[in-house]
This record gives sequence, C-alpha cells and structure tokens, in this order.
Amino acid sequence: MTTLESLPEDVIDIEVFGQLLEMDEEDEREFSQSLVWNYFEQAESTFASMDTALAEKNLQELSTLGHFLKGSSAAVGVIKVRDSCEAMQHYGKQFDADADSPIDEETALSKLTQRLSSVKEEYREAEKVLRTFFGA
Repeated sequence: MTTLESLPEDVIDIEVFGQLLEMDEEDEREFSQSLVWNYFEQAESTFASMDTALAEKNLQELSTLGHFLKGSSAAVGVIKVRDSCEAMQHYGKQFDADADSPIDEETALSKLTQRLSSVKEEYREAEKVLRTFFGA
C-alpha cells in the first residue's frame, strides 16, 4: 500500500493532501477518494473546454478555465497542474508572469498551446500517482 510519505513531493503537495486525508473516517478513504475522483472528472472536462477555447482563440475563456483548474488542483495538492494552470491564467490575459511583461495575442496563443500540452502530461502523472495511492 502506498503511504502519504512515499508520494512524490514534486507531484503532490504532501501537506495539502495530508489535510484532505485527515477528513476521512479512520482508515477508510471514501471521502478523500471521492474528492480526488471528482477532480479527475473535472480536470478531463476542463481540458476539453480548454481545447475548444484554444481552437476558437478565446484567450479570456482560457484564462478563466486556467483559474478554475488551478483552484481545483490546489485543493487536492496537484502541484504541477496548479502551477501550469496559473501560467495559463496569465497567458489568457496576455501576460507572461515569468518575464513580468505583457505579451501579444499570437505569443499568448503559442504559449497556451505549449502549456496545454504539458499540463495534460502533468495531470496524467498526478492521476497515476493518486490512483496508485488509492489502489485503483
């Protein structure tokens, strides 16, 4: 059985995830598992919406969706997805937080395309870790 301490700290925020587990009844993981499974569904749905918004070049919608998934990811402790979604939120507002400067629409769309691809990979990594943790 996977333990909290054995989770990769670059993928899962151990403190946040540990707090989530504290809400469970004794050794049963029903509550935390249901929250994580809901997160999986929410992430998949949000990625589909992001794909559509990107195809439509809808920067505002991409920013909104990035903000939404950032919050959900933070709540369950999925670090890389949280951070990538924060970057997407800024790119959607035509701002590069790393460079601390505004960017044009074409640059924003390019960065969003790259980030959406990488955030999906980061999500798959976290999903695998969490499914293993819950024995699924």
